[in-house]
Amino acid sequence: MTIKYSLLAILAVSPCYGNQLRSEFERRTAQIWPVNVGQIYNTLERLERDGHTERGVADEHGHVMWHITPAGREEAAAWLSRATPRADARDDLAAKISLAISLPGVDADALIDIELQAARMRLHEAEQRRDAEPNPLSALILSAAVHRARADVDWLSTVRVASAEQAPEPLAVDTRRPRRGRPKKAVA
Repeated sequence: MTIKYSLLAILAVSPCYGNQLRSEFERRTAQIWPVNVGQIYNTLERLERDGHTERGVADEHGHVMWHITPAGREEAAAWLSRATPRADARDDLAAKISLAISLPGVDADALIDIELQAARMRLHEAEQRRDAEPNPLSALILSAAVHRARADVDWLSTVRVASAEQAPEPLAVDTRRPRRGRPKKAVA
């Protein structure tokens, strides 16, 4: 969804052709999310179908210019004025560690160490990339990767300590049949 709304936001500033939009998106996001021009054109066509963009005339180089519609402008403004939902509800790392701890025969401590080493490497690389970035806007964007990696390091360090202090027993598979249907309503 970010690509869709990003294209609308850029088009709200000025009409652009597809490859120009790709370049503008990457320039404004420190190239942390590379996107191919085919994805840009597919998204533009969906936005056109939905009434958010329209094709203009080709420029002197044959590039078809895309314009934002009033509906597209409203959509971009709405996106830029609301909080971004985070995908934290499904955290792959937390799920993997939790499963490893709960499964018999799995060396969860070894996995935690592997993940912690990888997170520290991501943190180091992200800090180097951010510190080497001359563009302040790009450095600000790259600092988000630093904070995410640091959060992983902090969380994994907490898990390692908790696992050493109070290692939970692995869980056997529950042989009771799961209930089917809707859960019973609580009686008030």
